[in-house]
Amino acid sequence: MSAVDDNRNTSFETLLKPHLDRLYRMAFRLTGNKPEAEDLFQDVLTKVFPRLYDLIEVEAPGPWLCRIMYNHFIDNRRRFARQRLVTVSEDQLPGDGVESVAGELSPERDAMQEDSIIQLESALGKLSDEHRLVVMLHDCEGYKLVEIQGLTNTPVGTLKSRLHRARARLREMLETDGTKPTL
Repeated sequence: MSAVDDNRNTSFETLLKPHLDRLYRMAFRLTGNKPEAEDLFQDVLTKVFPRLYDLIEVEAPGPWLCRIMYNHFIDNRRRFARQRLVTVSEDQLPGDGVESVAGELSPERDAMQEDSIIQLESALGKLSDEHRLVVMLHDCEGYKLVEIQGLTNTPVGTLKSRLHRARARLREMLETDGTKPTL
């Protein structure tokens, strides 16, 4: 490996390091499971590496990287929607999901928290893709509506409407499950 390649790898790592956690969380929120999130995350990093000089010139690299990830996710989703696939549900994968999260509370509180998370994940899974995406990005990841607008090319008014409807639908689903909504 030449000195130029070493310098390029170091620059790439330096530029991306502050954004890696947020990018991975976004990948997980978009895909809903760890293996697909890891694939999406790696695909995006592989896609961005040749564009190092574009990344250097970008004023706000975080939203730029998230936009690339979102577009890549949508492209893959559309591509796979046209293909006939046989999938394995998360229930059949050992060690994945909420059960693998260790708690710091008492066993009873851990169990209650795990049940709440499972119910919330189930309710989120029942939302449309557009509603789930805006809830995950806004409420879970802390993106502002203007940032989500930049990621999805959706007007802020539409995002506000989707967020309101998604939260109302979540409340409704959680109340019918006998859970107090905390949204």
